[in-house]
Amino acid sequence: MHRTPIPVVRALRQLGTSIATTRKLQGITSAQLADRAGVSRSTLSALENGASTSSEALLRVLRSLGIMDTMVDSLDPYSTDVGKLRMDEALPKRVRG
Repeated sequence: MHRTPIPVVRALRQLGTSIATTRKLQGITSAQLADRAGVSRSTLSALENGASTSSEALLRVLRSLGIMDTMVDSLDPYSTDVGKLRMDEALPKRVRG
């Protein structure tokens, strides 16, 4: 089995901390969030502590916090400078009539 790369471990921890902080700022207990998201309390705890969980569990929790769209939109390949450049290159040139 492969070891999880250190940058991935750090990102999981940062993501977990952000989820826990957002939950607390919204005044939601972990039990309430787990219930709203349809995940177990142990799954939510794992997420908040930076452990690996399913992407579905992550998205359920983010949705329940109202931040799923922000996460999904941040991964849009056309929102990056390179994506915008490639999109412009891929679009057909103006047709002269």
